[in-house]
Amino acid sequence: MMKRICIFCGANAGVRAVFSEAATSLGAMIALQSMGVVYGGGNVGLMGVLADAALAAGGEVIGVIPRSLVERELAHSDLSALYVVNSMHERKALMADLSDAFIALPGGFGTLDEFFEVLTWAQLGIHGKPCGLLNVDGYFDHLLAFLDRAVSEGLLLSHNRNMFTVDSDERRLLASLRSRGTRSIVTAGDLR
Repeated sequence: MMKRICIFCGANAGVRAVFSEAATSLGAMIALQSMGVVYGGGNVGLMGVLADAALAAGGEVIGVIPRSLVERELAHSDLSALYVVNSMHERKALMADLSDAFIALPGGFGTLDEFFEVLTWAQLGIHGKPCGLLNVDGYFDHLLAFLDRAVSEGLLLSHNRNMFTVDSDERRLLASLRSRGTRSIVTAGDLR
């Protein structure tokens, strides 16, 4: 059973309203399904939009932010809980420990770093939690094409390419992650 979903998303809102609309919808939807949000702890960009929407819908929102980013990302002051940690490594580890699933919204380097790290951990058998990309208005299309290219070049195994769910609709993505549930940990033969 999923109690909390970790959301990776941008500290910037992007230039198109569709990104903030998706963050608002996802945050509210998670709260209305009686699940909590775990995220990067900021009150700016898509992070702030997501947190505010989940809080407005009565949801639990837990932020995890490195001390060095408290001022830069403007730590959200109205969360259910805010953990201030010493490094990005601690941030990602604690976010993962607190969560039962992971979703990436549009974002930049930080979002991709966080999402690919949890995918790598899944590939290595460190966790079996479901992962998903919310492909807002085709934002991740080129990334998905790159991953398909990695498979065709023999650098990524197809079963690892398929470790995560992709959808452009928040409701369908959440339903898919719920149906996947926590999977069994991979065997040594799958660690490529």
